[in-house]
Formats: sequence, structure tokens, C-alpha cells
Amino acid sequence: MASPQRISRVRGQLLRELTDIVGRMKDPRLQLVQVVDVELSADMSYATIFVSTLGNADDKKQALQGMQRGLGFIRREIAQRMRLRYAPQLRVAYDDTAARAACLTALIDSLGEAQHG
Repeated sequence: MASPQRISRVRGQLLRELTDIVGRMKDPRLQLVQVVDVELSADMSYATIFVSTLGNADDKKQALQGMQRGLGFIRREIAQRMRLRYAPQLRVAYDDTAARAACLTALIDSLGEAQHG
């Protein structure tokens, strides 16, 4: 098992590489996809990629499908770019933190207007 410092370093490098790889992919479903975070297992054999996208639920679904289809390519690129014994198995998850934050901000704003109005 890797030390927490090594996991943190690898996670940071993995996030940078994934952002670059996904940004260069030609799949039109991935045009508005942004890699938000990466979670790495303690033994560094699995990585969960958290992505976010602008648009509606259908855009989200299309983006996740595009990412799923590209996981083999992404893993191969990671193996070539990073010096790891084994490239981690990749999983994709949607991160809706930005949407929830916007919803909460709107709710707080509406409460403020109700008090002043």
C-alpha cells in the first residue's frame, strides 16, 4: 500500500493528465465535460473520475456515455504519460456539486429577498 503522500502526489498528477486528455478527445459529447476531481484507491489500482458538464439531464447522460466509451483510450494515455507500475482501472461518476451550489445560492438569495421585500 502506498503512503498518503504518494497517493496525494499521484492523484494530483492524474488529475492534471486527465484534464488534458479529456480536453483533447475528439468525441463531440465531451466538448463541455470538465474533470472536477479524481479519487484514488489506497493501493492505486482504481481511480474514480468525477466529471461535470453544462446543460440538461440529456447532456449529462451523453457526456457520461462518451466518457465510458473513452475509458480504454484514457487509461492507455495515462499508462504512457505517467510512471506507474500499473495504470489504474478507471470509473466515471458525475459530480453535481456545481448544480447543487447554484440551487443553494438561489435559495439563499430568495430568502434574502423575502426578508427585505
